[in-house]
Amino acid sequence: MKTLKNKKKVNFQSIEDIVKKNIIKPNTNSFGRKRRLACSFIHKNYLKTYRSQGLIFKTKQKPELIYPFDLVILADTDDIKVQYYRIKNNLHFYYNHKLIPGFEQFVFKNIQSLIKKFTTLDKVWTEVNKFRVAGGHDVLLKSKFKLIQYNEVIFQKQVRITPVAVFGYKKNSRDMSRKLGLPHFRTAKDFYESL
Repeated sequence: MKTLKNKKKVNFQSIEDIVKKNIIKPNTNSFGRKRRLACSFIHKNYLKTYRSQGLIFKTKQKPELIYPFDLVILADTDDIKVQYYRIKNNLHFYYNHKLIPGFEQFVFKNIQSLIKKFTTLDKVWTEVNKFRVAGGHDVLLKSKFKLIQYNEVIFQKQVRITPVAVFGYKKNSRDMSRKLGLPHFRTAKDFYESL
């Protein structure tokens, strides 16, 4: 994992260190929020993740809050990028936008309340677009829909975990799963469907 130090991305915690210590540390500062760890909760309504590879884990810790989409959707700007590679050299700028006032209506304390309010991704899409338009912004282009296909589960303290599997379609994900002695899945969806 990496984090921002001034304007540079620096190594923060390796997957080997995470699995060895069973702890993931908060590593992200963005949108004026407290340093946090953002993860995706896998559910039948949310089968995608922020990154195309990573560690699947379980924890008994409760998150501080949950967003039904990538927090960037609530940024007070119309310059929203979907592809990480387009912003990776300007993260310090991109993640310093303010959030649209009233964004708290999309903050949930648990996954059950999120799923109860937003039963489908189309409902999330409709509501967030209404909110953005009311805040003086354009309707999001359909090309931004990817940003609501996963949620952000936010921890503000280090998280004690039990590693479960590695996912990712690249060879290095398969190699990492072998090295760590964990099962490998091509996607988080494949993992969910294996349960």
